[in-house]
Amino acid sequence: MNRIYLDHNATTPVEPAVLDAMLPFFSSEFGNASSIHTFGQRARAAVETAREQVAALINARPQEIVFTSGGTESDNHAIFGVTQAHLPVRPGTHIGTTSIEHEAVLNTCQVLEKEGVAVTYLPVSRDGLIDLDGLRKAVRPETVLITVMHANNELGTIQPLEEIGRIAVEHDVYFHTDAVQTVGKIPVDVKALQLDLLSLSGHKLYAPKGIGAIFIKGGTRLRQLLYGGHHQRGYRPGTENVAGIVGLGKAAELARLSLAEDAARVSALRDKLEQGLLSRIADSRANATRAPRTPNTSNITFPGIEGEALIIALDLKGLACSTGAACSSGAVEPSHVLTAIGLPASEARASIRFSLGRHTTAAEIDTALEIVPAAVAQLRQLSPTYKKEASAHH
Repeated sequence: MNRIYLDHNATTPVEPAVLDAMLPFFSSEFGNASSIHTFGQRARAAVETAREQVAALINARPQEIVFTSGGTESDNHAIFGVTQAHLPVRPGTHIGTTSIEHEAVLNTCQVLEKEGVAVTYLPVSRDGLIDLDGLRKAVRPETVLITVMHANNELGTIQPLEEIGRIAVEHDVYFHTDAVQTVGKIPVDVKALQLDLLSLSGHKLYAPKGIGAIFIKGGTRLRQLLYGGHHQRGYRPGTENVAGIVGLGKAAELARLSLAEDAARVSALRDKLEQGLLSRIADSRANATRAPRTPNTSNITFPGIEGEALIIALDLKGLACSTGAACSSGAVEPSHVLTAIGLPASEARASIRFSLGRHTTAAEIDTALEIVPAAVAQLRQLSPTYKKEASAHH
């Protein structure tokens, strides 16, 4: 069975060129990047090249890139780092964020709430966009940080970061974005967006798991998260994961070179999949389609089915997709993102995310357009909730 992978927002395969770039650093090039002998110098040079490659992808300066273990660490570092740099955290210290952030942001904010920080979770529209006037009103003199994701992992909805950046500058507030779902997929320019902090993750852009980066704009007051040696200007002590860093650098370079071409091809395939499913499956609806979206993501509700059951049925037929965030799979709660855009729990549970990638083919989409409608029809036959007559008139 040729398996079809449509879950690229959860993780991506490591690109062969990325693996090739990494291999020497598992064998002959094993030096510690902090050692001053030749072994160390070669490792250090490779790390600095990768720093330049990542910086170039987001229009940052190399010295503003700090390598981390991934998006979660980067989000934690940005949010704890800014808040705790204003220590002692004064009562009333305030953060503005959204109700549809990734758990790496939401759970970090919740920990700070327990420590007395006030957090505003801004609601979003049916299309998953925040209201800019609502954000303006939420900013207060005690606000130290606005943290808003660039694109949502379940819907693909892209937030208006340029406008949010302007609001942050007007109020002299630090601005962080979790750009895990956009870096490598759409153009990201930290200067144009007026960002102070940005999180990105290697395994979402064809690099390995366990490597990521945080962009820290020069002059940003940020308390470090870890304590140890003086690696990475003291921001992130610990011996560098040289192989992972080299892989992330190579992946960033490849993304920069193929970004426009990949986006055009993938969005055409995504639209073909989405329109094909909506025309073949009665009562199905795509979510948040009026907002700008990342080119690869489609979230569709199939009333009358349980999302988890459909995922399993599709997997048995060789098609991988998901019911939203991989980090929360196994959770029986409906997606917080889908309930935030106004879906009732039953519809949120009946929604599937398809996320395409650089290597998705037209033939795979054609196959998906046969597999998915058949699986939905089968599950609806067994469903006590789906009205059989609802499809009869279609």
